[in-house]
Amino acid sequence: MMIPGFPIRKISLMEHIPNLIFNNKILLNIKFSFFFKFRTILMMGRYTEPIEDVPCGNICGLVGVDQYLVKTGTITTFENAHNLRVMKFSVSPVVRVAVEPKNPADLPKLVEGLKRLAKSDPMVQCIIEESGEHIVAGAGELHLEICLKDLEEDHACIPIKKSDPVVSYRETVSEESEIMCLSKSPNKHNRIFLKARPMPDGLAEDIDNGEVTQQQEFKARARYLNEKYEYDVNEARKIWCFGPEGTGPNLLLDCTKGVQYLNEIKDSCVAGFQWATKEGVLADENVRGVRFDIHDVTLHADAIHRGGGQIIPTARRVLYASMLTAKPRLFEPVYLCEIQCPEAAVGGIYGVLNRRRGQVFEENQVAGTPMFVVKAYLPVNESFGFTADLRSNTGGQAFPQCVFDHWQVLNQDPFDPSSNIRKIIDGIRKRKGLKEGIPALDDYYDKL
Repeated sequence: MMIPGFPIRKISLMEHIPNLIFNNKILLNIKFSFFFKFRTILMMGRYTEPIEDVPCGNICGLVGVDQYLVKTGTITTFENAHNLRVMKFSVSPVVRVAVEPKNPADLPKLVEGLKRLAKSDPMVQCIIEESGEHIVAGAGELHLEICLKDLEEDHACIPIKKSDPVVSYRETVSEESEIMCLSKSPNKHNRIFLKARPMPDGLAEDIDNGEVTQQQEFKARARYLNEKYEYDVNEARKIWCFGPEGTGPNLLLDCTKGVQYLNEIKDSCVAGFQWATKEGVLADENVRGVRFDIHDVTLHADAIHRGGGQIIPTARRVLYASMLTAKPRLFEPVYLCEIQCPEAAVGGIYGVLNRRRGQVFEENQVAGTPMFVVKAYLPVNESFGFTADLRSNTGGQAFPQCVFDHWQVLNQDPFDPSSNIRKIIDGIRKRKGLKEGIPALDDYYDKL
């Protein structure tokens, strides 16, 4: 086997050059001689030292496998090996900044730098929005600051401009749809009837944690949903898809009875569902914790009139209509904030948390010390500048630590122009370059 353009080079690390395994597929199996640029390095803090070989018991870095592995994978000498479990992180990238190069000519370098940053840190997401903005999403203000410094100095090596940090929200619904929602296809020959309703508390978290997945055996999954969340077994067996991305905390269920040609449009409905749950109706944010039930479908007898071009936009429209009729709401991310301080500084902590919508739920003294530990929930939107504010109000005696904990519903009506949630939605829509105001129901709902 010969790969053109790559020098042949022997490696003293091991007798057989290993297989590369990614998603349980062996990508490469090359013996003894390696045919692509491959180096071993020693990690020295932020810097690296190239080395020839490594004795056992040491940790080293392999350079050159990045074209095969993006974030995680398994390197092994055993031919029948399976991929080790992919690392799960308890943090969620909920804080975002937009970045751009100071010199527009440096844009290719920025794009390359963002790719390297995404590889170097498993918790960072680098996204290109439809507006052309380059978004870096991280776990918090400090995490983003470190990532952007690395991007500027190590990965892209160009001066960059960054926007103020903004928070990612999620869209949801609070009740079952008031009416049965109908959307007709562009050619008026196909109709989809659908309702949306919120998921029971805890199910979205179970999906996030991998307790309920798309890959599960459908009978076992239905039994779990029936026992824990009282889902109807027959309905739970007919879950078509999870979304967005096929794994997210939203469900599309088939509740129809005896519809002809239904299986032929299943893929198109799933595609429309993935699209709608990735870009919600209120502010183009991801949807979370919503169950969509397809109650009836009317289809044209001729297959040419019920293709993807007809069904996908129809499915998306009816999903949006069902959300608008089910009292839509926003989820905001919330940090679990743990603050250590002496007793004298506790009063200052409460003052800062009250100003920032924080909720204290636990206060303990560390046994045998004068230190207190205060635990509180703090909305991520209120966390910018929190550390500096806390230090100035406690004379530098308080040390906070914030970790993403859960999503909390903003229980206000988005259709009320004076509400706080409406201001947030308007701000997000303006930032994303969308049309002002929440779309009207008539844009998506068709009358019989």
